[in-house]
Amino acid sequence: MSRSSTAAAAEPAGRPRRRAAAVVASATAVAVGFGILAGGTTAMAGTGKAAAGGGPVVTRAALDPALVAGRGATVGFSEQEAENAATNGTVIGPGRDAYTLPAEASGRKAVSLTPGQYVEFTLPSAANAITVRYSIPDAPSGGGITSPLDVTVNGGHRQSMSLTSQYAWLYNLYPFSNDPNADILHPDYWVTECSCVPQDTTPAPVFAKPFRPNHFYDEQRLSLGRTYRAGDKVRLKVPAGAAAATTTIDLLDSQLVAPPKVDIIAANVLAFGADPTGRRDSANAIDKAIAFARLTHLKVYIPPGTYQVNRHIVVDNVTIEGAGSWYTTIKGHQVDLAKPAPDGSVHTGVGFYGKDAADGGSSNVHLSGFAIQGDVRERIDTDQVNGIGGSLSNSTIDGLYIQHTKVGMWFDGPMHNLKITNNVIVDQIADGINFHTGVTDSSISDNFLRNTGDDALAMWSEKTEDARNTIDHNTVQTPVLANGIAVYGGTDNTVSANLIADPIREGSAIQVGSRFGSEAFTGHLWITDNTTVRAGTYELNWNIGLGAIWFYALEKNIDADIRVTGDNFLDSTYNAIMLVSDFPVKDLYSITNVHFKDIKVDGTGTSVVSGRTAGSASFENVDARNVGAVGVNNCGSFHFTPAGSEFSLTDLGGNDGGGTTGAWLAPWELPNTITCDDRPPVVAPPAPSAW
Repeated sequence: MSRSSTAAAAEPAGRPRRRAAAVVASATAVAVGFGILAGGTTAMAGTGKAAAGGGPVVTRAALDPALVAGRGATVGFSEQEAENAATNGTVIGPGRDAYTLPAEASGRKAVSLTPGQYVEFTLPSAANAITVRYSIPDAPSGGGITSPLDVTVNGGHRQSMSLTSQYAWLYNLYPFSNDPNADILHPDYWVTECSCVPQDTTPAPVFAKPFRPNHFYDEQRLSLGRTYRAGDKVRLKVPAGAAAATTTIDLLDSQLVAPPKVDIIAANVLAFGADPTGRRDSANAIDKAIAFARLTHLKVYIPPGTYQVNRHIVVDNVTIEGAGSWYTTIKGHQVDLAKPAPDGSVHTGVGFYGKDAADGGSSNVHLSGFAIQGDVRERIDTDQVNGIGGSLSNSTIDGLYIQHTKVGMWFDGPMHNLKITNNVIVDQIADGINFHTGVTDSSISDNFLRNTGDDALAMWSEKTEDARNTIDHNTVQTPVLANGIAVYGGTDNTVSANLIADPIREGSAIQVGSRFGSEAFTGHLWITDNTTVRAGTYELNWNIGLGAIWFYALEKNIDADIRVTGDNFLDSTYNAIMLVSDFPVKDLYSITNVHFKDIKVDGTGTSVVSGRTAGSASFENVDARNVGAVGVNNCGSFHFTPAGSEFSLTDLGGNDGGGTTGAWLAPWELPNTITCDDRPPVVAPPAPSAW
């Protein structure tokens, strides 16, 4: 969750700022040339060879696609994890400790290459384009480096990619720094790596630098120039003399990109002076094409090319089509403003914006078929440097590729009837898509999001509630901070059939939160038929693990009709389900009226349910296996009364399975037996399998 006009308190995640002693927590990473290797994880040379011998291994969120059939976005590419390919490099991972390279990798493994080493993928189907997700080290003083990667197909057709770490590598406390040598940003924060209060300590505590490195990965697309067949070999090799001491390859997506779309009966931006080479700024030409199109009731067409745009393009009552996101790219620099804008922005950059809601907003805007590539390298929450922004009603956004902006799409309502479909949003400094303040009757469906720097998808009912919206059939992978999908207040909203994998820190796959000044939950909230995998992160400030789905009553009660139905929680790092009130408000707020039905829990590091609040929930047909600890961790609101926990569980039948400690929902736990053990040993479950 990132505020566009007001700084967000995403760090620390769950606690107010405080001046108090904290538990020592040692960093689990070793910096080598600002490349990170996970402490305690396994490194295996050449382990991809055996997997590759049986043919290409195609996955979805690093899982067998059969395990997630019908869930997540329908995409046009095939995902192949580097650890399943042939390589003479080193497989790193598995590992889930934040601030390490394995933790931010899809499936929590990757392949590290030194100059001269390679990883080779076998194409599972015809392809003419690839996307490579990778990490290379930062410069010693920050700011990134560039380094080559050779791409050959079947030993020929050599191309060279110029990889960069200029858009990766953040450090320190929220909202982070690009300087690996920076001193701690907020000396008054509770910082768990230190057992002292910094400003009251003489001499000042020494923090390891770089402090909390994160956001290691980036990705790059490459057209292969021709179509190759299934079975052809794509080799990624680091050439001798490469600037990067190590090049880490996470995965390769391959696809068959359709020919460019041509629209003859349209206002072509070339006719208004746009430059498809990207050498000259095309913003004014696009504005002129939009004005002409509105007068003549035509669409605007942006043909293949790269168009330089360094400010917002304001859109209202217009349709803008590109030739396809692989062909039409709108690319800009981040520009310093001479003085801060009224909204607090100190920069501007490329983006398509509806008019502000206070000015009536925009309507009847339709954007499709192009890429937006920004130049955002630091997080400044007041900056409006998002790919899409403003207020857009009765509008559609389809088939865009958005990279290197602050937030892919951030909407400030009130607004209604916006449909967001079939977009790819990657490598963001903050959120992927956020419905902020009074967004109603709108939908986010069939989108693919990877490597966001905050909530990938969010509905945030600040000041005015979001209502009757749907987040459906999206795929979210590796959000570096916060949650895959977050709902902060609102009424009658639905989160359905999404696939969420590998949240990294201070968040969950799905969060239902009364926080950030949001309006109360009212009406109903349906959370239906979603799948989470390798979810649940370690909350440094609480010193406990979070659930794959996390209910958090921080500022108000959560008591709407909430139904979690048909969801699968796979390979949860800690518990599958968590319901919690923050300790300072544990006697003020509770969580009630939550109903879990037809749930499958396959693997938990600890419990199935962790209750750290007053309230109640019901469970029906919740089947669990490979549970690492006692099925229910019930702390209630920590008064430990003779009458039992303040949180009660209702067994509606059909709750089967468990782990080594027996049935996950045993009669003796009902309705409110105190079984409080927040930090049981974590037992890594086996990989998920067919039920």
